[in-house]
Amino acid sequence: MNRPVKNFLLFSFVFLFLCSALRIFLPANETGSFQSLDEKVRNFLERHRYSWRDMNVPEADGRILHDLVTKNNYTRALEIGTSTGHSAIWIAWALSKTGGRLITIEIDEERYREALVNFREAGLSGFIDARLADAHELVEELEGPFDFVFIDADKDWYVNYAKAVIPKLEAGGCIAAHNVHAPRSTGRRWRMGGGDYYEFMVNQPEFETSIHPDSWSGLALSFKKK
Repeated sequence: MNRPVKNFLLFSFVFLFLCSALRIFLPANETGSFQSLDEKVRNFLERHRYSWRDMNVPEADGRILHDLVTKNNYTRALEIGTSTGHSAIWIAWALSKTGGRLITIEIDEERYREALVNFREAGLSGFIDARLADAHELVEELEGPFDFVFIDADKDWYVNYAKAVIPKLEAGGCIAAHNVHAPRSTGRRWRMGGGDYYEFMVNQPEFETSIHPDSWSGLALSFKKK
């Protein structure tokens, strides 16, 4: 066998070996073709677009959370209230681009188990540390530091969550809280936790707090001053 033939056979063997190795590490879609993580997440979100209930955020707010993480290059994120994982998927997708990781906490075991399935199907399990726990206790115990926190749990505990995470939040970091509205111009205070939380945060001198103008659900953003 002459040298050109040997080189061709060696090249063919190496090529086939590399293709086989790639099949192990790259996810495949239903047709068997390879897809990037971005494609896998987009396809997952599209398939589930109209199925997010059970206290999940709407798509518009998920996009806002995603863009907050990528724009500010956040890498150490905490979510209080996983539900079945819609917001966590948007946050973790962003963290996959910044090299970060998310800790998310859910107290309800059924929702927690469903969220784990969704994380795997979306291809984001490697970026999420999902905890089945009581956030009232666990948030106090977590050491941090964090640069992004999303609160979407029991509304009457929002102020307590904020008090627990503020010392662990880095300068330049953000606390986002869902279903929060500023008091009306009439001076009426909104209860259910949201109004009290907003009042608490706007009176923290080290934070700049506002309601995101594109969130119909009320997404309060509090940035810790550098």
